Amino acid sequence: MPKLLALTSLLALTTSAAVAQTYSVKDYGAVADGKTLATSAIQKAIDACTKAGGGTVEVPAGTYVVGTISLKSNVDLHLASGAVLKGSPRLADYRTYTVPEYGQNYYGILYTANAANVTLSGEGTVDGNNEVFYDFTQAKKIDSVSTRYTRQKNNYRKVTDGGIGDGPVVPKDRPRQMVIFAQCTHVRVSNVSLLNSPFWTLHFADCDAVSVTGIRLWSGLLVPNADGIDVTSCSNVIISGCDIRAGDDALAIVGYDHHFEIAGFSGLRHISENILVTDCNLQSYSSGIRIGFLDQNTVRNVTVSNCNITNSTRGINISLRDEGSLENLTFSNIRIETKLRTGDWWGNGEPIHISAIRGKDKVKLGHIRNVRFNNITCRGENGILLYGTAESPLEDIVFNGLTFDFTDSKLNEVAGGNVDLRGNLDPHVGLFARDIPSLLAEHVQGLRIQDFTLNWVNTQAAFLTYGIEVNHFTDLYVNNFRSTGAPTKTKAHLISLTDGRGVALPGTVRRTVMRSNVR
Repeated sequence: MPKLLALTSLLALTTSAAVAQTYSVKDYGAVADGKTLATSAIQKAIDACTKAGGGTVEVPAGTYVVGTISLKSNVDLHLASGAVLKGSPRLADYRTYTVPEYGQNYYGILYTANAANVTLSGEGTVDGNNEVFYDFTQAKKIDSVSTRYTRQKNNYRKVTDGGIGDGPVVPKDRPRQMVIFAQCTHVRVSNVSLLNSPFWTLHFADCDAVSVTGIRLWSGLLVPNADGIDVTSCSNVIISGCDIRAGDDALAIVGYDHHFEIAGFSGLRHISENILVTDCNLQSYSSGIRIGFLDQNTVRNVTVSNCNITNSTRGINISLRDEGSLENLTFSNIRIETKLRTGDWWGNGEPIHISAIRGKDKVKLGHIRNVRFNNITCRGENGILLYGTAESPLEDIVFNGLTFDFTDSKLNEVAGGNVDLRGNLDPHVGLFARDIPSLLAEHVQGLRIQDFTLNWVNTQAAFLTYGIEVNHFTDLYVNNFRSTGAPTKTKAHLISLTDGRGVALPGTVRRTVMRSNVR
């Protein structure tokens, strides 16, 4: 028996040593000169590690030019300090795939599918080399069809100095998602820098048990489509301690049933659920955080806390345009700062945007319900927008502790006084002119606002109106709202209510409230 135990222990140690083995990519021919294509050598190291049962693939310091590489189960791709995987400037060096709807496309630098226990770690960098895939001398203009109902018409977001303004710059043919994990389990991304992506930067599609910690993700604020982290139809995700600065959405949590041009992953019907985001700094020329949009699958049980969203065009964006519902969303201890922009970006300076409006025919529109905001501090150049519709009213939206500094904008003449609901079917209420209160709510059920302090900061625009405007509602509760109507309107009411029933406004002076058809 002792001999059997000794043999068993020896086998266990041997197996453990094999799993923990380290494979240097240089031993497989990778050259770190910033010129020689290293894709094949790095892939050979990964394959050898996989064949041996797993371990660490070490990328030492230096610049390795690469096309598409695939990680495998039980492999930790470790980028040492000073190591750079730099995307090749030649599209031919990336793996191709074809989707009927989109034709031929190119995978990005890391494409990993159907793997378990897979890691990207270290102090090194993945660099998408976006400078060769965009024209940084030209701005992509918003089209005149989209702007026809705005206050400014063809002058909407016009750049007056002849430059490119806030972009976005013009894309060329380019690889798609820079780093993809598709249908993987137990995925970890830690400490690495992900820079200069030519498309979405870090995408998790139908994954379970995902951890992203301590990464620096800078895709370039002028670069369109260069999202930060996209979480699609995933479960049990933790994102913490990250610095994300992206042209498009810094963080997108969605429930598509297809994955935007990823071959072989269409038609999946997985809920996105149980997602935690904490201690992150987020910047975006689109949304700091976006949840939902054209989603066939539900997104639920999302908690975001202790984050800063700054230098963004939209802060928190919860949008529903399809049959997937968005529910059980909690945001706590968050600082939001938003601006108006020039250029073809989504959003129009709203610190918080929640909307449910049809974007697709012949589906039963989903619902947004049970959304909680606790201890939120905002500074923005447009109002907070809660926009439901008759077929999909917003349900149980709660604010508990909200401070909003509504500030003047240098871009009011070219961008102010508009609402942006694009992605919907009716262009009249896509991007359109409207007078702006600090908080506008349309078609809401069970809206509760507790402890709201509004400060009008040097606001000069004539299109500003009330402190709060609520239309088409049931069961409205507002308590301890401290402010006035817009200073530019001498007779602006603190609160305007139209077409509703069930109102409780404790502590509000009656003459500060304008009511029409309210029971």
